[in-house]
Amino acid sequence: MYEIENVDTIWMRHAIALAAHAEIIGEISVGAVLIQNGKLISYGWNSSIICHDPSAHAEIVALRTGGKVLGNYRLLGTTLYVTLEPCMMCIGAIIHARVYRLVCGAKNSKTEQRSWLKNTLRHPMNNHHVFLTTGVLEKECAYQLNKFFKRQRKT
Repeated sequence: MYEIENVDTIWMRHAIALAAHAEIIGEISVGAVLIQNGKLISYGWNSSIICHDPSAHAEIVALRTGGKVLGNYRLLGTTLYVTLEPCMMCIGAIIHARVYRLVCGAKNSKTEQRSWLKNTLRHPMNNHHVFLTTGVLEKECAYQLNKFFKRQRKT
């Protein structure tokens, strides 16, 4: 188990660096990386403002690029690391893309509970179930996001 946790920490640090990049360019600081067989397939950061695209969340950007890299919208055997628990739009895309595993950092303060996320990912009506790991580098991920919002409130 230690090995898996260590790998999760390494990839989440990459996602945190992408979240920091998003903050620098004026986007909400969320980052995501898509991994398959221990290799980086794609990555993304929030780009909704710059791209004028409400769907350009970090997760969606990583999934879109991952599909292009793998030549398939089904991202079988992949793990998606994201610094903030995904919204409903992103959860739908993650399920549809058949991501094997989702690893989250900070809690989504709008939902308050992680049970909805687990229940949605594993709902019996879904044609694919995603394994979920939460709380990886949670404090670091939350700090990155909170830093962005504190700066926004000052401007």
